[in-house]
Amino acid sequence: QVHLVESGGGSVQAGGSLRLSCAASGGTFRRNFAAWFRQSPGKQREAVTAIDFRGGGRHYADSVKGRFTISQDAAKNTVYLQMNSLKPEDTAMYYCAAEVPYYASWSTTEYNYWGQGTQVTVSS
Repeated sequence: QVHLVESGGGSVQAGGSLRLSCAASGGTFRRNFAAWFRQSPGKQREAVTAIDFRGGGRHYADSVKGRFTISQDAAKNTVYLQMNSLKPEDTAMYYCAAEVPYYASWSTTEYNYWGQGTQVTVSS
C-alpha cells in the first residue's frame, strides 16, 4: 500500500513562491501518473498538474501554465510542485495523488492513492 505525504504548504503574499513535496513510501507509485490536485471550500477538486513516469511527460491546467512546475526525484521517491507568481485564486488545499486506472487520463480523480493535503494560502 502506497502512502503519500505532502509538505511545504503555507501562507505567502501574491507574487511569491512555494514548493510542495510529496513523499511516497510503502511501494511503487510510478506505474503511470503522479499528480497534484487542489480544492477550495465549496469547489470541486481540480487537477493542477501531473507527471507521466512512463515517458516523463508533464501536463498542466491552463490556470497554472507558465507558473507551476512539477518535477520528481526518483532516488527520494518524491514529487515536487514549484509554484511561482502565486495569486490569491491559487489558495486551496493541495493534494498529491498517484496511479490511475489504465483507461483514465491524468486529470481524472480516479487515482488509487491520495495524500492528506497541505494548505496553501495566498494573500493579496
